[in-house]
Amino acid sequence: MAWEGDQYQQRFDALAAAGVDVHGEADFVVGQGPTSVLDAGCGTGRVARALAQRGIDVVGVDADPSMIATARRLSPDLTWLVDDLTQFDLGRRFDVVVMAGNVPIFTPEGTEAALVAGCARHIGPGGALVTGFQLGRGYSLTDFDAHCRSVGLECVGRWATWSGDRFAESDYAVSLHRFG
Repeated sequence: MAWEGDQYQQRFDALAAAGVDVHGEADFVVGQGPTSVLDAGCGTGRVARALAQRGIDVVGVDADPSMIATARRLSPDLTWLVDDLTQFDLGRRFDVVVMAGNVPIFTPEGTEAALVAGCARHIGPGGALVTGFQLGRGYSLTDFDAHCRSVGLECVGRWATWSGDRFAESDYAVSLHRFG
């Protein structure tokens, strides 16, 4: 699926201007206490920028050059990379790898396991994978958890929102996985 970075960013700018809190993902990640974060599927860098403003070392990766172009324009001081999340290897590890914004359901069908494996290889000792995505869109939590288990990650928490609402038959899931 192709996006246009500036148009995508305008959506969030309009929400923020209307008083909507657009930093729930960053707040959640900060709650995990990281000093370094890989924003996998970073889009225009909204989450990465919020994390960097809080003093966290962050790298953003997205497969869409338009999204990364917008991210670079908005925060040229951060590291932004265009890469395929199912195959990338940055050669470093992070305290948290976050996939916000429905990244797993925008991954081409059949590549979800490779997506999880790509993210897992970037998680440092004691680190975590934090993922949020809408359910009922072709990728189930059962499959997601199985893909995580196949690389040694176990689910240690699940919520219905980034603000920590209890998960119970929700149409959205925020999951926290760590190496078992």
